[in-house]
Amino acid sequence: MILDVLDNCDRYAALNPHFTTAFAFLKRQDLAKLPEGQHEVDGDAVYAVVAKGPGRAPEDARIETHDHYIDIQYVISGTDSMGWKARKSLGAPTDASDPRADVAFYEDAPTIWTAVTPGMFAIYFPEDGHLPMISDGELHKVIMKVAVR
Repeated sequence: MILDVLDNCDRYAALNPHFTTAFAFLKRQDLAKLPEGQHEVDGDAVYAVVAKGPGRAPEDARIETHDHYIDIQYVISGTDSMGWKARKSLGAPTDASDPRADVAFYEDAPTIWTAVTPGMFAIYFPEDGHLPMISDGELHKVIMKVAVR
């Protein structure tokens, strides 16, 4: 997991060949005006999901992992209290994983909570279990899905 502000995103470009494209999308001047839903950026390599709405309580959510995509979760407004736990410490997934959806869910509780505020991002790799969208208020964020390859 990486936690930082968008101004420092260039420091992470070498970690994945698609990070430059993903961070360029997050720097768009019209980012906050994009409609909710999925936005194509670079085919299957990079796409964005705009989420806007009320946050969830931790007990109403489950930790998730992804095998084929890295999440860059960028907060536009609100505070997302994201939970984290190392994937190797997670128990068995609660549901049969659907490879097309690239997500597995777990009943485990996070070991670390991080307040991600506007202008910040958190990067979650396949080895990171994460629990996003936790907030008492409204959230507006963009989740960049970046292919591991």
